[in-house]
Amino acid sequence: MHYIVGLGNPGEEYELTRHNAGRIAVLNFIKKEGIEEPEFDKKLNALVSEGKIGKEKFQIILPETFMNKSGNALKNLITSAKKTESLIVVHDDIDLPLGKIKISFAKNSGGHKGVESVIKAVKTINFTRLRIGISLTNAKGMVKKPSGDKFLDYIVGKFKPAELAEMKKAAKKSAEALAVIVADGTEKAMSEFN
Repeated sequence: MHYIVGLGNPGEEYELTRHNAGRIAVLNFIKKEGIEEPEFDKKLNALVSEGKIGKEKFQIILPETFMNKSGNALKNLITSAKKTESLIVVHDDIDLPLGKIKISFAKNSGGHKGVESVIKAVKTINFTRLRIGISLTNAKGMVKKPSGDKFLDYIVGKFKPAELAEMKKAAKKSAEALAVIVADGTEKAMSEFN
């Protein structure tokens, strides 16, 4: 069983914000795979759904807590090294250009509070991350990260229409990458999508 976690903040006001890129991508994956809409699981405090790709089963988990408490949904679920290695966390990444996706395994949080919460809950970094870029770039294609007070406003700000078009492409690519991770493993997905 694979555990696919889409990080984001719950509630309508956060739906199309940059910090919700992971949640947006996982919701797109649900649609693409034609599985049932996730339902609220009181024990996990998350929206949960299940599906299959070939013989490989997966469970979708969308924490209904704020980003920095994302790991709470996994504390009682991911309880062994084997389960942790089947964990796939999908999240926004300010260090990547808007729309770019990158798959990694056993990497530190890079300062991402949601990922830090997951690491704390599962007590290891040995899981797959699918990172989705949310940063604008300059004319040379270099990432322009907001700093100071502008940082928080930027990540919880809504995608502008042009950015949303890029995010939709990234969500589509992410859904394809998730299908490969579930069916053929992280390494195959890395060689195909990184």
